[in-house]
Amino acid sequence: MNAPHTHLPRHLLTLDGLPRDALNALLVRAQAFAEGHYDRRALDGIAVCTLFFEPSTRTRMSFTLAAQRLGADTLNFDASTSSTRKGETALDTVKNLEAMGVRGFVVRHQEDGAVAALASQVNDGTVLVNAGDGRSAHPTQGLLDMLTLRQAKGADFSTRKVLIVGDVKHSRVARSDLQALRTLGTGEIRVCGPASLLPQDGTLQGCTVSDDLDAALEGVDAVMMLRLQRERMEEGLVASLDDYHRDFGLTATRLTRAAPDAIVMHPGPINRGVEITDEVADGPQSLILRQVSNGVAVRMAVLEALLKG
Repeated sequence: MNAPHTHLPRHLLTLDGLPRDALNALLVRAQAFAEGHYDRRALDGIAVCTLFFEPSTRTRMSFTLAAQRLGADTLNFDASTSSTRKGETALDTVKNLEAMGVRGFVVRHQEDGAVAALASQVNDGTVLVNAGDGRSAHPTQGLLDMLTLRQAKGADFSTRKVLIVGDVKHSRVARSDLQALRTLGTGEIRVCGPASLLPQDGTLQGCTVSDDLDAALEGVDAVMMLRLQRERMEEGLVASLDDYHRDFGLTATRLTRAAPDAIVMHPGPINRGVEITDEVADGPQSLILRQVSNGVAVRMAVLEALLKG
């Protein structure tokens, strides 16, 4: 089964500027993988390293599974147990792994732009995938969210109303989701959150912005909840977790304002009882675990396109 030509750049650092045909081609390919149609030797003999300078569960494990299912040799780098604790730079780490024959790097870093900086200095033939850098981008999360929406609501996004709720200011997931939703021509993109957690840098251009969750939920087809990223916040941006849940937490009662067949999504990890109640997170409209499943398929599509293409 041949992969469609995706017109991808050499590295996948962001979804910003990725053409619609390339984005759709990745989603189509990922759907085939989700259905079990793939070559288990597609990346035979290619070494892929997950290079994580921040903690991760879903992203790291799904990239590892994705690479293994395509036959790649996989290495997992953990900064907490590596020579970075002795002062080695991220670039020196990459260069040493390149010298061992690693061709693909999946990189998560706490600093904005760190993955792009590494990508600019690697050898020809080496490719990098941004697995989340600072607040900037998380392109494969954006792709898996779009695949989940596509499966539930169809490939035509032009009539869809999608609501993103919560801490957009600190969320690389939200930025990648917004870029993908715009690229796919989503009919209406709504954003809701406290003013202190909404960016003022143009991120929300073209969105309908509100601080009234009940009003923002009216008639939407999908609700994408965001994690409250307390580790990236300055003090005082949220009065209390109880107040945040009261004003911006998704409950079963609130969800009735959305379209009857609306879906609920969350990138994880979930702060239960803060962004979302157990009843909603585990309820029939929740596709949170499908997002996790789709993460493997999407990351297979990305690795195949970059390393085989």
